[in-house]
Amino acid sequence: MDRTVAEARAAFLRTELERHNRLYYQLDSPEISDAEYDRLFRELVRLEAQYPELARPDSPTRRVGSAPLESFGQVEHRLPMLSLENAFNDGEIAEFDERVKRFLGMEGGSELDYVCEPKMDGVAVELVYENGLFTGGSTRGDGVTGEDITANLRTIRAIPLHLAVAPPPALCEVRGEVFLPLAPFRQLNAEREEAGESPFANPRNSAAGSLRQLDSRVTARRPLTIYCYAPGATEGAEFESQSAFLATIEGWGLPVNPLVKKVTGVAGILAYYREMAERRETLPYEIDGVVVKVDSVALQRELGEKSRSPRWAVAVKFPPRQAVTVVEDIVPQVGRTGVVTPVAHLKPVEVSGVIVSRATLHNWDEMEKKDIRIGDTVVVERAGDVIPAVVRVLTEKRTGAERPLPVPESCPACGSEVVRIADEVAVRCLGLSCPAQRRESIIHFASRHAMDIDGLGERYIDQLLRLGLVRNVADLYMLTRDDFMRFERMGDRLAENLLAAIAESRTRELPRFIFALGIRHVGEHTAKLLAGAFGSIDNLMKAGEEELLAIREIGPQVAQSIRTFFHNPENRAVVERLLAAGVTPSVTEKKVGGKFTGKTFVFTGALTRFTRDDARRLVENEGGHAAGSVSKKTDYVVAGAEAGSKLEKARALGVTVLTEDEFLQMLEEGA
Repeated sequence: MDRTVAEARAAFLRTELERHNRLYYQLDSPEISDAEYDRLFRELVRLEAQYPELARPDSPTRRVGSAPLESFGQVEHRLPMLSLENAFNDGEIAEFDERVKRFLGMEGGSELDYVCEPKMDGVAVELVYENGLFTGGSTRGDGVTGEDITANLRTIRAIPLHLAVAPPPALCEVRGEVFLPLAPFRQLNAEREEAGESPFANPRNSAAGSLRQLDSRVTARRPLTIYCYAPGATEGAEFESQSAFLATIEGWGLPVNPLVKKVTGVAGILAYYREMAERRETLPYEIDGVVVKVDSVALQRELGEKSRSPRWAVAVKFPPRQAVTVVEDIVPQVGRTGVVTPVAHLKPVEVSGVIVSRATLHNWDEMEKKDIRIGDTVVVERAGDVIPAVVRVLTEKRTGAERPLPVPESCPACGSEVVRIADEVAVRCLGLSCPAQRRESIIHFASRHAMDIDGLGERYIDQLLRLGLVRNVADLYMLTRDDFMRFERMGDRLAENLLAAIAESRTRELPRFIFALGIRHVGEHTAKLLAGAFGSIDNLMKAGEEELLAIREIGPQVAQSIRTFFHNPENRAVVERLLAAGVTPSVTEKKVGGKFTGKTFVFTGALTRFTRDDARRLVENEGGHAAGSVSKKTDYVVAGAEAGSKLEKARALGVTVLTEDEFLQMLEEGA
């Protein structure tokens, strides 16, 4: 593709991607699938890599994040970002309306128009657009000075990088609330607990933590979004009312909460407040009240501000979603990934309209930090999660009969020994036959990058478990045609195909077999290292911690995880049954004397000529080693588009940096 054609195509892709961002994040009416969006995005990445001069500051590709900052800079707001006074009941709402009218000298029975909107429980930010382009963003800070989080805000797809208006205003500052919707918040906490990290207390904390990442690539991986609600300083644009401002910026491409409503008088405010209170539990994000603003900008100016808050607005807060109850018992519970967590069984209590009888305690460190014991009187809260959490213990109500729950020594689901791996807070059951994690272990074992049992997907695995045909992965190799014929809608040919796929998997390569076992911290790359070092599963099972630590890239945490896994008698029995069933993992001899023998490569950035897996395979086939991080031992770094900290570290260490084409040429000609 020549440059002229590429320029036109890149312009089209930028326009299309921004349009689809707006359809998805603002209008909730996507026209294409996520896969199709990703295809268009990758095409633009390739074009900008081929023709760097086509990359614009407002390109959607700039949302992937950049190298870590040492610290955040400070930004002084042109206009202060004020706080709001609070109201908590009908009487205080009426008092606010009376104060406003009294200040304005309004007499008689005339009513004011107000704009009401949900009070998002997120992080207040300011976006700055100059001549239509997004040029900066900051936190509220102390109201006068905030932190410069431009790089992190740029990763949020709901924020347009340019305004859809011609001609654009010379300056437009917009305030908004960045938040994390409930579904991804729960997913993020599940991933943090799985990784042995403490979960976020609520969506607001997760949004704040995400926005304050020095590495914006971390922020880019979190599905933050935003609703805009107020203007800052503007040049070249005037707004007669709050409602006109919101309608205008929505037309420019900025997200506005669709639940915003213009109302009249106290009656209108109260009706809106009660509607939001009823809808609160069904919304896909957290709100903690409603915000009420005088609609007329002229009246806002007349009313003015006090030292920290405007006279023309108020936040009407919902009652707290908390209640006091008693912890009747604490029971260890096994999750699908083997993490054992303490769950409090509570004396049933109503919290914001829902009867609560259980609360998560997350992990034993968290439980000990809050000093939660069986028999305690506690405050529970529903905030951003399906299962409520214990906020604090009312220690003054203790009688002396309360007792803590010690960390269990065995799994409550299967009786296997539980472990706590170094530097993790999670307590885990590593049993391959544990019924609480049986389904996930079989799905992983049969997956494409593991034993690759073609056709054996989740639907069939669920039927195997429902019919009691498998207890662990070894039972897969004992299945017969008659077993599969018990399935719903199963024909002879399909049953034969499944049996053939299982049989074919018996001779998968040793690295795949090791990966398929699902050992904690052992991914595909580590499995290849282990297979190369030990040559057989039997040798790996016998390996001591010192032998494991002698392998390059194997650290204490990984070594301990491997030893703990094979120390479990149940796991060893499953592996031995697999071998007895004819599973004979094959070993591919590492090429000796290849072009890359003794050389270490690191691949970084957006690769367009080959995938990362292909690159690793090409290096290993020539006797080399593909590492995940840059060190003094690295020989070459192959950098694609948007290469970040790894490229910078390579340059600092003097490591040779190659383009993809230079790498392929080296492969063809020899190192």
